[in-house]
Amino acid sequence: MKETNIEIKKENNSAKFAFFYMLSLVTLGFTATNVGIIIFQIINKSITDLTEGFNSNYSAYALKFAISTIIVSAPIFFISVWQINKNLFLGLLDKNSCIRKWLTYFILFVSSVTITSYLVLLIFNFLNGELTIKFILKTVVAIIISGIVFSYYFYDIKKIVEKTKSKITQIYFYGSIIIIITTLIAGCFFVESPQETRNKKQDYMVLEKFNNLERAINSYYSSKKKLPKNFEKLLSNGFIQNANETENSKTKEKFEYKIISEDTYELCANFKTSNKNNYQTDDYRYLDNQWPHDKGYQCIKKPIFDPQITLPPLIKD
Repeated sequence: MKETNIEIKKENNSAKFAFFYMLSLVTLGFTATNVGIIIFQIINKSITDLTEGFNSNYSAYALKFAISTIIVSAPIFFISVWQINKNLFLGLLDKNSCIRKWLTYFILFVSSVTITSYLVLLIFNFLNGELTIKFILKTVVAIIISGIVFSYYFYDIKKIVEKTKSKITQIYFYGSIIIIITTLIAGCFFVESPQETRNKKQDYMVLEKFNNLERAINSYYSSKKKLPKNFEKLLSNGFIQNANETENSKTKEKFEYKIISEDTYELCANFKTSNKNNYQTDDYRYLDNQWPHDKGYQCIKKPIFDPQITLPPLIKD
């Protein structure tokens, strides 16, 4: 009678186990991939490659996204795996069931595709000039992560379910938790704080306005053949649309404009951060190169760019 009840429960729980396997597959993919991304970004930031520009491959955005993904996906993955193993141990999930075999082999297939993709990308980057030490470290990381995933599920599909819990399964389970937590902690040491990110965004807004003011001043000079005396001249002549373009949008503090010579000027403002050692790859990185500044009140000198004066004349045949 007891065995009959277990068989009925097995049939009724087929959809539930399929859900747990698919959930574990998706969250496994997110977790394993982003553990690799965190370690890759740590390697990119720690090892200098002068041929690529200092830490040019490091992306703070990628690191933040990877940390966020693991915080959400890792607990879901471990809960779903725990549910699968618990029901397997209790006999509610048949070790020879089609659901278990098909989905476990599917996970093995995805793991194989993932490690192949990892290695192809790493070899491509190596052939594209990446440092040998970076290539070796990333390759080792990719093989270790994929090897752990592949070996666990290969063991899981072959193991004999006993009345006592498998020590090997527990080693994989708790070992993976330790690896993920260690990776998260390490990633947090390399990622900037939310407050630092907000400060950088505020400084970028200032630099965007500096960029617009530079274009307006260049246009004024090209039209008038002299520098404007002040921002009011740009406003009254239509080179800027309103006075808000000459102030910090957050603090409402006015920018300062100084004439250095007949074709050189300075724009000054208070900055919350320094962008001289900013290795973050984002849409505004070109502004860091054009407007380098330290933290605090900074004046950035700019020469006039007049196409009629700066560019060489065209050579005619």
